[in-house]
Amino acid sequence: MHTRTIAITLLASAAAGAAGWGLYLAGLQHGQAMAGSAPAAADAAQVAPAEGGKLPQGIAEGEAATRRHIQAGIQAGDLDPVAGARVLYYHDPMVPGNRFDRPAKSPFMDMMLVPVYADAALPDANEGSQVRVSPGLQQNLGLRSVEVVVGSLAPQVSAVGSIAFNERDQVVLQARASGFVDKLYLRATLDAVQPGQALAELYLPDWIAAQEEFLSLRRMQGTALAPLIDGARQRMRQIGMDEAQIQAVEASGRTQPRTTLTAPIAGVVVELALREGMSVSAGATLLRINGLSSVWANAEVPESQAALVRPGAKVQASSPALPGATYHGTVQALLPEVNPVTRTLKARLELANPGARLVPGMAVQMLIAGPRTERALLVPSQALIRTGQRTVVLLAEDKGRFRPVNVETGIDSGDLTEIRSGLKAGQRVVVSSQFLIDSEASLKGVEARLNAAAEAPMSPPAAGSKP
Repeated sequence: MHTRTIAITLLASAAAGAAGWGLYLAGLQHGQAMAGSAPAAADAAQVAPAEGGKLPQGIAEGEAATRRHIQAGIQAGDLDPVAGARVLYYHDPMVPGNRFDRPAKSPFMDMMLVPVYADAALPDANEGSQVRVSPGLQQNLGLRSVEVVVGSLAPQVSAVGSIAFNERDQVVLQARASGFVDKLYLRATLDAVQPGQALAELYLPDWIAAQEEFLSLRRMQGTALAPLIDGARQRMRQIGMDEAQIQAVEASGRTQPRTTLTAPIAGVVVELALREGMSVSAGATLLRINGLSSVWANAEVPESQAALVRPGAKVQASSPALPGATYHGTVQALLPEVNPVTRTLKARLELANPGARLVPGMAVQMLIAGPRTERALLVPSQALIRTGQRTVVLLAEDKGRFRPVNVETGIDSGDLTEIRSGLKAGQRVVVSSQFLIDSEASLKGVEARLNAAAEAPMSPPAAGSKP
């Protein structure tokens, strides 16, 4: 009898121990499910506490073991205490190619290493990979996103250049007869002149013979001499005398061997080939005067934006030498020559120059108005990542996920860029810290593709093929 009692007691103790161990395992599984990325939808019913507010001993031991397991996972770096997800590794977002097993301070930057979770990279066959960034990390990185909008651009091409003389506003003074320079009222090139200003006085002996013939015929009376007088007047015109000079000879009755050269326009003397006492020959260039009422601006337009520059387009120009002043003009022509070093096309612009303050050689900055485009998708230019072979934007999706998308861009205007394909209106793109996310996504995409290639089974050899 005593032996039977001992056996029953042992069996009861074993049953209680087995029940406690089962409850411990149930509690451990429940705790692990709570510590995972998301709790299961069909968890077992919760066990109510016993009377007095305390759990049975077996359940309490299971919950304690679960807490110890989670704490050990956090200390080992397998579980993140905030996100509750399994940590794959830690890295520095500024140098994402290096991985670390434990949280610590980055050896590259003055910051803590950032965890990468098990579901952070989901490979996508079309767009490369997705990256999930926690809200806290988004705030630390200063990550911002904007919406893709529909609108039209009025592009403005920015260019730099220099001022040059307007060669269409230029006059040349030549000697119409051989003679000598009696007086010279100018002393150097680039002297400013005004219309009608005396420039030089010439003595022309060739004029004397023609004038003497005309005066001799005038002194002779008779209607039969009228054709001869008209012929003498015509010869004075042929040797370079104008109507005012002919009338002066006719009115005074004396020869006028000297003539005064005057400036026909306002401007500066760009060429001076006269000196007092020198002789000149018929047809020789004496002076060259260039006006300054308008000037040319030779603009260096980037080759990629040359299609936006058209003759007749409006231009605004400014110069560091004339702060606060704005000059307006139009595009005259695009010169058929590309600079092979700077890859720029030269555009000739004509600018109005009130006050003649713009002078040749002065540097100017210009804005050339292009034609307004049709309505299209627009994103900030800083959202684009140009790799040389493609252009990428980071698409912001739900739950902190980001996905790189290839896009085809159009023209740029100011801070906006036209998107021809790859995006839809209403989507959001990242405009800051996108390079860090893109580098992480690229690494994840490469890793996913390598893993997929390693796990793919080898295809069986074709029938009849030799090993």
